[in-house]
Amino acid sequence: MADELLIPIAADVDVVTARQRGRDLAAHAGFSSGDQTVIAAAISEIARNILMYAKRGEVTLSLVANGDRRGIVIVARDQGPGIRDVERALEDGYSTSGGLGLGLPGARRLMDDFDVSSGVGKGTTVTMKKWRRQNA
Repeated sequence: MADELLIPIAADVDVVTARQRGRDLAAHAGFSSGDQTVIAAAISEIARNILMYAKRGEVTLSLVANGDRRGIVIVARDQGPGIRDVERALEDGYSTSGGLGLGLPGARRLMDDFDVSSGVGKGTTVTMKKWRRQNA
């Protein structure tokens, strides 16, 4: 299995593909089945946001090492409208689409590291990392 995967996101089936590829890469990296599920859920939330707000984008999955720590990095990019107020978008319940407003904050809770970079009219990049537990 490749240590880096790029999945274009333009349809619902791509969200499913990104989720499954993330789960597979996490399994390959030795994550527990519980963490594989958490990683897949975070990927699903972020990929769905690409479809909902930007219509198309991409998700890159890669493995990372930092000393003894091993992890997975998920980068979701789009060229959509961007997020006007990133801090507010990370609050539970805030939504501009009429949804529950749990996507970004939920993904942030599931992952160990989480960053959103967005410019209005320029798109959004979400970078998430999950570190494998030593006893996994």
